[in-house]
Amino acid sequence: MNDHGDDFGTWCGDAGSATAHRTEEEWLGVARYVRHAANKLLPHPLPLCLPGEPQQCGRAAQQHVLAWGAVLKAAAQHVIEDASPAPAHAHYTGHTLYQRSLTELRGQSVTPGDPDNAKG
Repeated sequence: MNDHGDDFGTWCGDAGSATAHRTEEEWLGVARYVRHAANKLLPHPLPLCLPGEPQQCGRAAQQHVLAWGAVLKAAAQHVIEDASPAPAHAHYTGHTLYQRSLTELRGQSVTPGDPDNAKG
């Protein structure tokens, strides 16, 4: 998977974005977590191409988060569809529970990958 979402690269670093307040190191941490999760679901692993890695591609960590987040979302949708006994079940599960979870996540001010956010 070498698609890095270059078509949305101009969004990265948008000073008006609420999420643009992370440091490059924080974005690297999030990108690693997203890549790890995607690699658990994908048939082929995402490349080791973050800054400082063997196949470094030159793109910012934030762009990797966006691109790999989209890949992870697609992989998760495929898991839902594959596990559903019928398309209607996939839509219901993938929509209703997804919307509830997304609403809950949007209501939290949690930084993915931040150990201070761990719930125990």
